[in-house]
Amino acid sequence: MNMMVAMLGWVDDRFPLTKLWNEHLAEYYTPKNFNFWYYFGSLALLVLVIQIVSGIFLTIHYKPDAALAFGSVEYIMRDVEWGWFIRYMHSTGASAFFIVVYLHMFRGLMYGSYRKPRELIWIFGVFIYLALMAEGFFGYLLPWGQMSYWGAQVIINLFAAVPFGIGEPLSEWIRGDFVISDATLNRFFAFHVIAVPLVLIMLVAAHIIALHEVGSGNPDGIEIKKNKGPDGIPLDGIPFHPYYTVKDIMGVVVFLIGFFAVVFFAPTMFGYFIEVPNFEPANALKTPDHIAPVWYYTPFYAMLRAVPPMFASQFPGVIVMGGAIVVLFFLPWIDQSPVKSIRYKDVRTKLALATFAISFVVLGYFGVVSASPVKTMLAQCGTIIYFGYFLYMPFYSRTEIKATMFRAPLVALYSLITLVIIANWWSGAVSYEIKALLTVITLAYTAYFLILPAYVIPAVVKPVPERVTK
Repeated sequence: MNMMVAMLGWVDDRFPLTKLWNEHLAEYYTPKNFNFWYYFGSLALLVLVIQIVSGIFLTIHYKPDAALAFGSVEYIMRDVEWGWFIRYMHSTGASAFFIVVYLHMFRGLMYGSYRKPRELIWIFGVFIYLALMAEGFFGYLLPWGQMSYWGAQVIINLFAAVPFGIGEPLSEWIRGDFVISDATLNRFFAFHVIAVPLVLIMLVAAHIIALHEVGSGNPDGIEIKKNKGPDGIPLDGIPFHPYYTVKDIMGVVVFLIGFFAVVFFAPTMFGYFIEVPNFEPANALKTPDHIAPVWYYTPFYAMLRAVPPMFASQFPGVIVMGGAIVVLFFLPWIDQSPVKSIRYKDVRTKLALATFAISFVVLGYFGVVSASPVKTMLAQCGTIIYFGYFLYMPFYSRTEIKATMFRAPLVALYSLITLVIIANWWSGAVSYEIKALLTVITLAYTAYFLILPAYVIPAVVKPVPERVTK
């Protein structure tokens, strides 16, 4: 024991090991009212480790060569000892990563984790989300299956839609060739295995450092640092270790039970985690019956398809798809509510978040299935609701109606875009009942979340307690 203490002292003289342990675990005080929604941050870190470790073992046997890539994956699955297990862990982990990240972001929306003083934490989080999407995109091509090949073809072609002579050179630069080829596979492998993971790890480190600098939020949206005892410890805080490390271990156990149940019994998840065409080698002369990205990209893919081409270009759809992610960066300054947590916000804000979540799930479904006039209309309605959550927030989150010079033009612009979309619906060949239903839903949504809050009924918030509740 004395030898261990002496060794620890020797290390501490040269590296602040004990100081780091105390600052980030043993003496890092967190709110005592964390609930179920606070599991997903630590679970995201767990899945990141799973992906890195399983990815290292996969790269030992994988060959980034257009002639050998598909065969090397089959070799891993059939001939490498426990290769099938490692491959399915990695493919299931990709979907699990997005599941826990989406739930983690939803918790941030509910409890105002993006509000002052945590704006930078949120921004780092959105960058992590972008890096995660890039990592998934680059890795999606590596199995060199039919859906991998054609899915990458569709996504890279989106860059070709950029006007002013930029699109084509940009798409060629991404491919490294005039078509998706061995050069594309090699550079995607380099990005997936080295470049993006390094960026992702640095962003995660910055995310955690920023979190520990300002402190964790909580379901009440109260800053526990404002109420400290004589010893300087927050009255409503408890050390992260051992209290929340034990709590997170329980969450990890439950998560791993579900995770390995999928790995062992449903690794393809009925074609959503690994698509059926991906069990066929890539063939540039044979197009799959239905091309769609993997499920975690489909909400944005549905938005892309919902926007009709303009001036013989799909670039407006690309702008909408990109805007759906870029708008997340501005959320800390869009929300005008004086309270953070949804517990103390009015019914209108709760309905806005609920309709936003439903629209995101619905858009994800329409991004998976093949397009049709009715589905396109429904996707357009979902896109209006998705953007409405953010663009209407400065109005429905206000507790008073302020006469600003920007209010009327913004209301007019949003309403005009909505009316143009509705007018386009009525020019289509879809049944009268569906047109009428979607028109009523869209106009009611716009009136309730934009017109009324901007001019008539401001938001009403409940009193926020001074101390955290259960």
